[in-house]
Amino acid sequence: MTSSPENPADRRGGCPAGLRSARSAEELAQTERLETYYDKATSTVLQTIERSVCGCSYGGCSWTTRAEAEGIAALLELRPGRRLLDVGAGSGWPGLYMAQTTGCDVTLVDLPLAGLRIAAERAITDALPGTCWVVVGDGADLPFANSAFDAISHSDVLCCLRDKRGVLRSCRRVLEGGGTMAFSVISLAPGLSGAVYRRAVECGPEFIECDADYPTLLEQTGWQILQTQDVSEAFAQSSRRMREVEAEHADELQALLGPDGYAERKSNLKRHHSGAEEGLIRREIFLAAPA
Repeated sequence: MTSSPENPADRRGGCPAGLRSARSAEELAQTERLETYYDKATSTVLQTIERSVCGCSYGGCSWTTRAEAEGIAALLELRPGRRLLDVGAGSGWPGLYMAQTTGCDVTLVDLPLAGLRIAAERAITDALPGTCWVVVGDGADLPFANSAFDAISHSDVLCCLRDKRGVLRSCRRVLEGGGTMAFSVISLAPGLSGAVYRRAVECGPEFIECDADYPTLLEQTGWQILQTQDVSEAFAQSSRRMREVEAEHADELQALLGPDGYAERKSNLKRHHSGAEEGLIRREIFLAAPA
């Protein structure tokens, strides 16, 4: 990992703005859970599972596969000299991989320090061809100058945050006018109500609910959609594969997470898989540009 006077985080004078954002108790608890997860993310068993399901071993917690990351890099037209921002980057997947394979510069921004430390170490180990910066910051209050980046990615991030509009507005501000943003997101299937709606919410990520669909959110925050891909079937397949592989490594996972931690992980995965299989939740990839 290298740095230079062009570090986009240097242009707003020090303390990341994201550290000043008001966050709810639920969001703070979520960050604490992620810190705990990343502390274990480089364990042999979790890396083995990640390679089997996603084709990588970065310690990530999104559903992005290696093939999907390569497709997103192509959508964003990443290449040497392009400036990529990966929002909610966690331990560096897929931002570091896209930088490694395309030669672009990359900035990783997130709040859990444990994940960012893994990412920083991986950037050094991989000897990326371009420049990499790792920044602590909130996606809804990005600590970067206007038009600091040529491309933005985030993987299954918006469905795990409350302030979805804030993130989209913040991304719009820091993106160069001719740039593009590509992201994957899990959402509720349209047209649900009553008990079926409540079950769908239970099957999804913690903050899956929203008062508008993503096309509407993008329009409201200054974006135009260039392309949409429905990857719900692949999501269902990945969640099924994850359940199978984790069952094969049940003893190792229990030793790593403890009986209660393993039971909770198993239950959460079962809910995600059931929701995807039943069509209650869906996963999409959007490519968008400033309107």
